[in-house]
Amino acid sequence: GLDPIGSDIIDQMIQRMQKRYGVTSIIVTHDMRSVFKIATRVAMLYRGKIHFLGTPEELRDSPDQLVQDFINGHSDVTC
Repeated sequence: GLDPIGSDIIDQMIQRMQKRYGVTSIIVTHDMRSVFKIATRVAMLYRGKIHFLGTPEELRDSPDQLVQDFINGHSDVTC
């Protein structure tokens, strides 16, 4: 729920910690910009199960419509 600038500051802090201390970070987010900026591996959960597991590049290139809808913020729900 952060604004874009606040999100970017947090992303940079995470990256600095990873580089400085060699730590692994687990980030839970819906912010796809952050995912593509800081992740090396991505797990996408859907209905309580892992629906996708791979790199950010594999996520972006996935032919899975559910994955693409999530990345792009599309819903198949009509009002």
